[in-house]
Amino acid sequence: MKAALISLGSTSSILTAAAMKKYFAQVDQVQLKNVEIRFGKEAGIFYEGQPFGQYDCVYVKGSFRYANLLRSLAALLEKNVAYMPLTATAFTLTHNKLLTHLALQQYNLPMPRTYLSSTVDAAKALLQRVSFPIVMKFPEGTQGKGVMFADSLSSALSLLDALGALNQPFLIQEYVETEGTDIRALVVGEKVVAAMRRRAQKEEKRANIHAGGVGEPVQLTREMMKIAVDTAKALQADICGVDILEGALGPLVIEANVSPGLQELSKVSTLDIADELARFLARKTEEQLGQQNSNAAAQVMKELTASEENVLGQEIITALQFRGEKIILPELITKMANFSDGKEYVIRAQRGKVEIEEM
Repeated sequence: MKAALISLGSTSSILTAAAMKKYFAQVDQVQLKNVEIRFGKEAGIFYEGQPFGQYDCVYVKGSFRYANLLRSLAALLEKNVAYMPLTATAFTLTHNKLLTHLALQQYNLPMPRTYLSSTVDAAKALLQRVSFPIVMKFPEGTQGKGVMFADSLSSALSLLDALGALNQPFLIQEYVETEGTDIRALVVGEKVVAAMRRRAQKEEKRANIHAGGVGEPVQLTREMMKIAVDTAKALQADICGVDILEGALGPLVIEANVSPGLQELSKVSTLDIADELARFLARKTEEQLGQQNSNAAAQVMKELTASEENVLGQEIITALQFRGEKIILPELITKMANFSDGKEYVIRAQRGKVEIEEM
């Protein structure tokens, strides 16, 4: 099997590609920045100026800043690749917090109360009804970027004025007190393979590792594991980092990341996470290739059967050959009927008609 990992070349990607080489005959590491998509007469995907190769498995990952390229790549590749863990839809949903929340809502997954306002004036009216503190987010962004906190109406109004000047949509979300911690669960297929509790630095509310958070071991409850797996399914991602808050009334999903880092998780896990990812990719690719071969064989048999049935059902107009009182059937008739010397037949005859049936 032949595989490619398209990424920005992070440490996590390098570790994953190295592990994949144990399960795939060939693994190519492709730098996302050197990939281009052409339209028109030379339509297609190109890498370093050359047409992108054919692969059985392609794992595409990268920053939300490349969201449009990632979505386009996945959409074009998934038609010709046996297995991809991330669909174009997965990139669309996870790279926009609003769409993420909409998907979670459709699957009845728990999340903090979240509001979207069409205008700054509407948001100001909304602030009169919510409890503080609150969280304000830009729809796009990961690793804690684009997340702001307001502990009072006055600070929220100041943020609103600034956001209004940027002319960007934003979300208003209830703040859930967790003492600066959250849970990162790594979902691979149908299970959570690793998890950690992330703890924020002092004076920092964001627990994200890129915001200075520190990971520590954690044992997830069955409820949390199910929520994490269901979240990945809702977002159509076979590999996904799911961020969960341990709220007073139960776990709440706040975000998902389809390009999760592995280093901090590896520090608190006894599992070789990169190897787990690689084995999963190989297994799913083998399954899809087997299914494709099975479908192709079934289609061939269907076509052959249909062809045979068409031939068997045909009426043939021909002159009869006689040898004295004997009738000599055309060779095509005997082959279609599968007549042979060793069998016995019932012959029914009436004027102008003869029926021959194998006993």
